[in-house]
Amino acid sequence: MSDRSIVPFDRDRRAARPHDSAASLARSVPADVQTERAVLGAVLLDRDAILAISDTLQADDFYLEKHALIYTAMLACLAQRVPPDLATVAAELRRCEQLDLVGGITLLGELLAEVPTAVHVTYYAETVVRAATLRRLIEAGGTIVALGYDEQPALDVTLDRAEQTLFAVSQRQRGADFVPASTAVQRYFEASQSDEEERVTPTGLSDLDRRLNGGMRPGQLVLLAARPGMGKTGLALSMTHHLAVQKGRSVGIVSLEMNQGELIQRLLAIHAGVDTRQVEAHLRRGDPQIMEAMGVLAAAPFAIEDSAMLSVMDVRSKARRLATVRPLDLLIVDYLQLLIGDTTGANRVDEVSRISRQLKLLARELGCPILALSQLSRAVEQRATKVPQLFDLRDSGSLEQDADTVIFIYREPTDDAGGPQTRYELELHLAKQRSGPLGLVSVVFDAPTTRFVSRERYRVPEGYEGDA
Repeated sequence: MSDRSIVPFDRDRRAARPHDSAASLARSVPADVQTERAVLGAVLLDRDAILAISDTLQADDFYLEKHALIYTAMLACLAQRVPPDLATVAAELRRCEQLDLVGGITLLGELLAEVPTAVHVTYYAETVVRAATLRRLIEAGGTIVALGYDEQPALDVTLDRAEQTLFAVSQRQRGADFVPASTAVQRYFEASQSDEEERVTPTGLSDLDRRLNGGMRPGQLVLLAARPGMGKTGLALSMTHHLAVQKGRSVGIVSLEMNQGELIQRLLAIHAGVDTRQVEAHLRRGDPQIMEAMGVLAAAPFAIEDSAMLSVMDVRSKARRLATVRPLDLLIVDYLQLLIGDTTGANRVDEVSRISRQLKLLARELGCPILALSQLSRAVEQRATKVPQLFDLRDSGSLEQDADTVIFIYREPTDDAGGPQTRYELELHLAKQRSGPLGLVSVVFDAPTTRFVSRERYRVPEGYEGDA
């Protein structure tokens, strides 16, 4: 079925070839024209064949332009809920004034006659995608070579651009192309028909999720801000436990303040419902409850990066590699102001603004929400009202501009003279939300386990001695 000796040049899609040797001149661009014909013939032969390949094979994976046009017409038939057979595909091409351009009804008949069965359509499609990926890899190689000869940008910027070029090939994220309205509408319709849990990332706090219309969305940058000691990390880990342990969804944690041992200790306390300070004592005596929690956490799909000195480019690089292993449902950065910017000589406000912009771009690139923890400035402590406002974001710059959602943790001043408390009624203030209303949500911060829970779900951890 494969004939790599045929390399047509009737389209402007020739990948850059090396020209530095006679041997390289003899190389042909990766393309399998006969297999491309087999894919199209199989779709014309079997009305269900398009369903098996439409998610993986795109029109621009075809080497010949006429093949890409035919496949685009087939996808248009699918979008209209019409079987893409000889008559309907010809009608769609005729409507777009492309039938003569691809070779007329004669070529469509030839494609149909060449394939005896559609049973191998998935294999044919994979072969076409592989050749297209190799062509893109060649193009990426040329781009990276050009980056290597450009001595102007800083080295880390050049390396980041090179890595992003390769990542775009592996993830098939070619965002530079315009998307036709028909494709955009079809994608939106298909997304709306999917299970809501697949489209959103819930926080695990029912009232907050309702305010967020189900949860955080792919590509969103969500800022979680508060003064020190208000429970930012506890809330982030409560979300991690809900997603990774209870829902089996993938979470990446970039922790610049706490090491992985401290994070695991907190997660064990959250899962087992014991005082964080007693976790190690429970482990030393082999407490079954904690040992069971260890096994559950070990099997959960979350990963931790706890290097103390990370730049925003380091985060991008590590997150991309993690996403190639398993697509991320949430990336947590704890916390934003500890990241090192990728600019030299800039003031701190400009540096943090650059960091927030890079995190927003990374969220869109990975297709998952990023929850970035942020400190508040001390100005909030000097006001009569201590309720945080957007301008209280530390080194704010464009933090509030880049973020899709901003959540503040706020607690009314209390008198703890009567002794330590095991629970605090806190307010989560939605100070910004692009796709929903503002407002506040009341939750419970469980001090001994450092977890956040909805008020109706709270229970005092076993063995904790303190005021209830």
